[in-house]
Amino acid sequence: MSDALNGGLLPPDYYALAEQIAGGLGPDVITLEQPTNGVPSPGDPKGGIALASAPPAVQFRARAEPDLYAAKAKALTIRHTSNHRVVAMIEIVSPGNKNNRHGLRAFVEKAVEVLRAGIHLLIVDLFPPGPRDPQGLHRAIWDQFIDNEFALPLDQPLTLAAYIGGPCPESFVEATAVGAALKDMPLFLTEDVYISVPLEATYRAAWEAVPAFWRGVLEKPTAS
Repeated sequence: MSDALNGGLLPPDYYALAEQIAGGLGPDVITLEQPTNGVPSPGDPKGGIALASAPPAVQFRARAEPDLYAAKAKALTIRHTSNHRVVAMIEIVSPGNKNNRHGLRAFVEKAVEVLRAGIHLLIVDLFPPGPRDPQGLHRAIWDQFIDNEFALPLDQPLTLAAYIGGPCPESFVEATAVGAALKDMPLFLTEDVYISVPLEATYRAAWEAVPAFWRGVLEKPTAS
C-alpha cells in the first residue's frame, strides 16, 4: 500500500511511511524526530535503586503478558513535505486490537485522539465483530463522538471506514464480507480533498509477494 501511495497516488507534496505507533500520539508521531548528531541516549540514572538487586517491598507484584501484536503494530502515516507532520493515517486492524478489552480500548482511544488532533483516518477492519465490538470497531469509535445506531448488515460483518479529522469529524463507511472484493476507500488529506486508496489491488499485490508455500498453508481449509 505504501508503494502504491508513493508511486503516484499521493500528490507530490505528500509521502507515506509505515511507522510503529503502539501508544498514543507524541512528538515522534506528529513530527519526525531530529537527528541526535551522535549524542548518546541517557543511560540508567545515577543514584537510583536497581530493581533486580533490591525489588520494592510491597505485598503484590504482577507483570502483564507481552502484547506481541501491539509490539508489531504499524500504521501507515501520510506526511506533508513542508513540515513532515502527520496529516492522515491508515490502520489495518490486527487480532491484537480485539483479543482483549485493553487492546480494543487502546485502539479506540488512539483513533479518537487522532481524529480530535485533526488527523484524517482510514481503518480497514477485516476481523468479524466479537463480544467487545458487536458492531465492529467503527461503532465503538463513533460512539465516542455521537449517539448513533450504526449496525452492520448480517451478511456483511466487516468494515472499511474513512474519517475526516477535526472539531467536527465525519465518517464514510462501507460494509463488506469475506470473499468480497474490497472497495476503493477515500483517504482524506484535508477536510475537502481526498485520494482513493485501491484496497483490493494493494491486497492482491501483497498476497502475490507471499511465498507459494505459505500461501498454500493459509489457503488450506481448516478441519471442522
